[in-house]
Amino acid sequence: MCSGELVGGDVLDGVAVLVAERNWIDARLVRRVRAAELSQAPERDGQRSMASWLRGHCRLSGSEASRLVRNGRAIEHLPALGEAHDAGLVSAEQVAVAARAVTPQRLAAAVAQGIDLGVIDAVVTRVAVEQDHAALVRVVQRYLDDLDPDGSEPDPTEGRSLTLAKHADGALSIRGQLDAVGGEKLQAALESLVQADRPAGDERSRAQRFGDALAQLADNALVAGNLPVLRGHKPQVAVVIRLEDLADPATGPGAGRMGFGAVISAAKARWLACDGAVSRVVFGPDGAPLDLGREQRLASRHIRRATELRDGGCVFTGCSAPTHWCDVHHLVHWIDGGETSLDNFAHP
Repeated sequence: MCSGELVGGDVLDGVAVLVAERNWIDARLVRRVRAAELSQAPERDGQRSMASWLRGHCRLSGSEASRLVRNGRAIEHLPALGEAHDAGLVSAEQVAVAARAVTPQRLAAAVAQGIDLGVIDAVVTRVAVEQDHAALVRVVQRYLDDLDPDGSEPDPTEGRSLTLAKHADGALSIRGQLDAVGGEKLQAALESLVQADRPAGDERSRAQRFGDALAQLADNALVAGNLPVLRGHKPQVAVVIRLEDLADPATGPGAGRMGFGAVISAAKARWLACDGAVSRVVFGPDGAPLDLGREQRLASRHIRRATELRDGGCVFTGCSAPTHWCDVHHLVHWIDGGETSLDNFAHP
């Protein structure tokens, strides 16, 4: 029966079957990954680890490659859960949650306390098969808490991470994790902005309101002027655009280049210019002083800005550091006769 002929319960049954099949395939994959790791196949193929082999040859992300390796190790210590995974009853994500309970350090702690891992395996498997995902997370966390009830508080920074992935159009995908305290702080800040901005007829979803609140939080921090100064400059949103594009009322897609490399339309650049300062930068003798000769050793703000515009970031091969991470240095040292000029400066 083709998908177009599925109706009613048949559609849902088909979804359930496909999920079970995916779980089964994931189980076969983690067992194969574990077998390859135990046989040291990646090392013989010139890679340092199974995770690095998966990243290089299968083009998996670092997090997904690591999860496959951890899951393969985990089901060796939790055989009942592994069998449920083989049968398609448990997902790879559920195995990843349970894997937190069988890290080397926690296995050692369980042995020291005389904990029967078979009992833990049975409980975790039953919850994974019969209850929702949140219940499994709670059960595993309860076990971890009981395993080390008097342990030292972990460093909160160990549970914090944030990844920003820039897309071709300059948009960002945000992925991260915060510890309980850090998460509470962020939620309190965002919720205050969300609740303060609820105009009549607002049809934004909660996710959209949180996205707007995060952008507003950044706006507030930048406007307050209390952020650390970078290379002599306060952090700011910068856009480089040709004068004719800025003045032209047309939308002008792809007309402005931002400090972190995003390209925006002239319309968006004009929108930003409404609340910002507009500086004229001319590469020539009639504009800002780009050549100060030998009388001045340090780069002026004009030369630094011109160098930023020209180089766009670090000039070292393979380095993509943004301009605000970089210093402006003489190519020929000033002490060796080098001039303080645009031609003799670069962003390393």
